[in-house]
Amino acid sequence: MADNRAGWLWLLPAMVAATLIMGAALGTRQSFGLYIAPFSFDHGVPVTLIAFAIALHNLVWGLSQPLAGAAADRWGGAPVVGVGALFYAAGLALSALRPEGSMLILGLGLLVGLGVSCTSFGVVMTAVGKAVTPERRSMAMGLASAGGSAGQALLVPLAQAVDAGWGMAASLLVLAAIILVTAPLGLLLDRRRPAGPVVVKAAMAPPPTTLRTALAEAGGHAGYRMLTLGFFTCGFQLAFILTHLPGYLVLCQMPAGLAATALAAIGLFNMGGSWLCGWLGGRYRQPQVLGWLYLVRGGAIAAFVFLPKSEVSVLLFAAVMGVLWLGTVPLTSGLVARLFGARHLGALFGVCFLSHQIGAFLGSWAGGLVFDLTGSYTPVWIATVVMGLAAAALHFPIDDRPVARPAYAGP
Repeated sequence: MADNRAGWLWLLPAMVAATLIMGAALGTRQSFGLYIAPFSFDHGVPVTLIAFAIALHNLVWGLSQPLAGAAADRWGGAPVVGVGALFYAAGLALSALRPEGSMLILGLGLLVGLGVSCTSFGVVMTAVGKAVTPERRSMAMGLASAGGSAGQALLVPLAQAVDAGWGMAASLLVLAAIILVTAPLGLLLDRRRPAGPVVVKAAMAPPPTTLRTALAEAGGHAGYRMLTLGFFTCGFQLAFILTHLPGYLVLCQMPAGLAATALAAIGLFNMGGSWLCGWLGGRYRQPQVLGWLYLVRGGAIAAFVFLPKSEVSVLLFAAVMGVLWLGTVPLTSGLVARLFGARHLGALFGVCFLSHQIGAFLGSWAGGLVFDLTGSYTPVWIATVVMGLAAAALHFPIDDRPVARPAYAGP
């Protein structure tokens, strides 16, 4: 018991650093919806262009995540977080000082996308995963994700308050400063657990793998392919709900302000949900936990769409979705580490996360496209239910046994 407590105390600085970095990075991007009206009404930027810039950062984030993860695998989290924070802050500052179409695409789209890829899950969460033993990995990642959610809940009200008092530019610049302040905390991410007793003789240790070999090994693994396809569903569902739930509630003639309350409830319940999913992933097989998560999420969406709407049902849906919101992240990254080890975890999780972000881009875009064509969000709601069932079917049969590698007799 004492050794277990000492292990967690030793990890505490890295956990706190991960919480603050991810809280700043993810909380900042959660606030972007607040600036659509100021960009449009005060500066004359078309809403469609603003929405495209915000959607673009999701796609850039996904495309650059494998590269950011591979860089962190090779050089550690600290330099990657530092560079990413500079990109992130520059994108926010550019958008604040030059609020026009092309600058928003460059700032909120390209630079923020690059920045968030270096300061969120693929770098920060995997650094936590590498710093702990395999037995503690799922729980540690769940705690880091839960702490990051707390940061999201704090930064959105702060951004709104500064915007109301001093304007949009000041609000974006404050967020940029917060990103820069958290950047040095990346130095705490590269802590490694103290060396334990040698259990396997060096002559029998598995050979070190190159990144190219690891990618080929993962690409040939059926479970990894199913995991990656399932993560696409997660991105699609979350982005669609985050982007279009407010408009859907307006169509359902729900009270004004209920959408903001529902989104806040999602963030609040996500704190406990991320921890819970991490805990479950440490006690039960992670593919099974993921399968049930997608199954329950699909069922919750179906009940919300097809049952009568009320304020209570909306908030209940938000609470259930909050519990399930980002619980996929510690489970997915932990399963990747279990299958292939932690050496190339950043890159391998980054490839999975690319699938997630392609789903996020399409979820945001498809919601608007289908509504423009049909005047209804119902077809996309139904698609999210079907995709949830398909993702569950993909995850339940995943073989989570670590990949066997031949022993070798040394260098």
